Amino acid sequence: MAKSTSTTRASKTTKAPRKKTTPKAVAAPKPEPAAPATVVDAPKPVVLGPMMRKPELINAVVEKSGLKKKDVKPIVEATLAVLGAALQDNRELNLQPMGKIKVNREKIKPNGKVMIARIRQSKDAFSATADPDPKDLDPDVAPPTAAE
Repeated sequence: MAKSTSTTRASKTTKAPRKKTTPKAVAAPKPEPAAPATVVDAPKPVVLGPMMRKPELINAVVEKSGLKKKDVKPIVEATLAVLGAALQDNRELNLQPMGKIKVNREKIKPNGKVMIARIRQSKDAFSATADPDPKDLDPDVAPPTAAE
């Protein structure tokens, strides 16, 4: 058997040797002194309770005022109508102890208007256990006495 011989041709072109480059050292920026830690109060999530509807509101006013339901119902409905009209007219409401109500923005929908409002209550807001102020009640209707 014959051996195959292969010859390699030497390249006539010579390559120039590459220069070795080293990256220059870059000075790291000096760290700034840390700012003193500050405590940030994050907003607290609001857990919604059950929704209050008009009949429940009327019953709560009857219980709180001691008046009869037939007397309270038209007053509550008229009050809600006035409040709704005031919001419709983009009026700001300041109704203590409920709070100050301001409509921030609104969006018109096909079935009505959506209002995004901010309500600000003072720290000493009206508690549910407090008695109504007698000067806020109708002077013609005397509050029930213990004898009644």
